[in-house]
Amino acid sequence: MDKRTIRGINSLTIDERLFERLYAHLFQSDKDEHGAVIAAGLSQDGDNIRLLGRNLFLAEDGVDYIPGKRGYRCLTAQFVADTADFCCDEQLCYIAIHCHPGHRSDSVSFSGDDLASQERGYPAIVQMTGRPVVALVFAENAVAGNIWTADGILQLNFVNIVGSRATRLYPEPLVRKISRDLIYDRHARLFGDEGQAILKNLKVGVVGLGGGGSLVNEWLARLGVGHIVAIDFDKVEISNLPRIVGATRWDARYYLAKSRYPLLQKIGRFLAAYKVNVAKRVAKRANPDMIYEAVIGDILDESTALKLKDVDFIFMASDTIKSRILYRVRRSVLKFA
Repeated sequence: MDKRTIRGINSLTIDERLFERLYAHLFQSDKDEHGAVIAAGLSQDGDNIRLLGRNLFLAEDGVDYIPGKRGYRCLTAQFVADTADFCCDEQLCYIAIHCHPGHRSDSVSFSGDDLASQERGYPAIVQMTGRPVVALVFAENAVAGNIWTADGILQLNFVNIVGSRATRLYPEPLVRKISRDLIYDRHARLFGDEGQAILKNLKVGVVGLGGGGSLVNEWLARLGVGHIVAIDFDKVEISNLPRIVGATRWDARYYLAKSRYPLLQKIGRFLAAYKVNVAKRVAKRANPDMIYEAVIGDILDESTALKLKDVDFIFMASDTIKSRILYRVRRSVLKFA
């Protein structure tokens, strides 16, 4: 398979607890090489591939991870078959992982044996699972990855670790050229220039733009978040005016809505502004350079929920039980399962 020209940004996101288990397994006191497999959900938007780690399978040394005939160590055929079958059944991507202990802690790459092993086995796993297959190699503070697809090989750009703090691992240290924006001078004193750059590159979802959501929306915009996806199907009403940031009487068509004539009230409700459009107006005033997607829709509809499939964070500010249950229990609607 030929290596494809990299146009998009390809990443893997895993939560802090999963990463801590993986890291403890890979970097043991014996300073030896260890292996594992992650099953991950897939979201693809144009040239961008985003993977979300779901399940971790640790390869037991001497049982699942053994001396190799062509390389130092390898996963057993049975372990590969079992984990690949799981990924196939659950419609997840297979990610094979090993470590290079004792090398540079902040830089890592595949060895010749690693690449030869991928050439031998990965096209078959791609065919078996019907999804991309990923190889990762870790150093203590770095990770490199190849994404094998039916059309070619892509490079994994970075791994996101989400938890009490957001961490990003790369194959080697980045040389960053960051220009400070005076608008965010006070923010940068708190977050640092790199922290402010991270905020600028975030894509954040906000579900529900009422009292709580409209506040979150403005805070995100004023923090300098670069991309917001806002979802709400509701319109501004008179009773919303004290709670929705930036809402005006005109947005609620106040003089029509408070009329004593039912027909005028109906016209007022029809002409009232959508909450997401008010939120967009507020956000763009605070941060004119940001990308803002105002989605008029219900998070319970799959086509609407899929708008959030590639966001970095989601703020659930909806006031309905169904939407909260969807967010907490049925995350599979976002195609990560």
